Formats: sequence, structure tokens, C-alpha cells
Amino acid sequence: MQEYFDKAIELAKLGIKNLEGGPFGAVVVKDNKIIGYGNNKVLKEKDPTAHAEIMAIREACKKLNTHDLTGCVIYSTSEPCPMCLSAIIWSNIKEVYYVTNRKEVAEMGFRDDMIYNYLENKGKDILEIHRIEYKKCQELLESYDHKIY
Repeated sequence: MQEYFDKAIELAKLGIKNLEGGPFGAVVVKDNKIIGYGNNKVLKEKDPTAHAEIMAIREACKKLNTHDLTGCVIYSTSEPCPMCLSAIIWSNIKEVYYVTNRKEVAEMGFRDDMIYNYLENKGKDILEIHRIEYKKCQELLESYDHKIY
């Protein structure tokens, strides 16, 4: 386990040095081999979704040529934010190991807690979500042939 965290830390440090993003690194492991690497690249890519876990998941999916990472484990220098946690769940990763938590990164100015609070029905002024009726969208959903999954 230490080697996985050491790699994640190495990635995070390199990202900091190269001004790519925050102090975060992650690796995806399958059968005791690292198959996906990632560090935070939000600044470099100008992409708010370019978190370390997302980058590692993307690389692992490409390497395995699948969207399903069943049997993989992710190691991250920090507790996954809600977006990364969702990506981890969507990719079928069933185990996450992390070191620093969301309270610690909040002290540095990262806003993970704001999103967790929103999901817990606190701070609903953060975002307004509206559902509307639109028949064409409903027809699209109904016409979808889910056999491709």
C-alpha cells in the first residue's frame, strides 16, 4: 500500500512543481499493479473536472479499454470530493484508500465541504435545479436501446 501512496505523492508533487493544480495525486490499482496515474490538473487543463482521481480513472479505463473498473482499487492522497466519489462509484471501483480528509483540505481553501453540505440539504442557495416537462426528451429516453450496456 505504501508504494501506491508514494506514487500518488510523487505525482502530486510533480503537479505542484509544474503549476498544474492542487496538491493531490491518485493511482488506480488492479491485481497489485498500477494501471492508472493522476494528479490534479485543474489549472493546466483549465478544467474543473481534472482532479487526480478522475485523471487516474480516465487513464485506467483507456489502458483496460473499458468503462468498468471492477476489481480495481483507488489510492488517493486525499478524501475524494463528491465528483470524484461519483466517478469512482460509476466506474465500479469498490475500494478507496485516502490519507487527508475534506476538513483538512477545507482549511487550505478547497470547497469539498460546500458540496457535501449541499448534498446533505444544507446551503441550498449554492445551486438552483429545475425540472421541466419536454416531450422530446422523454421520447429520447424511451427510445433508447439499453442493450449497448
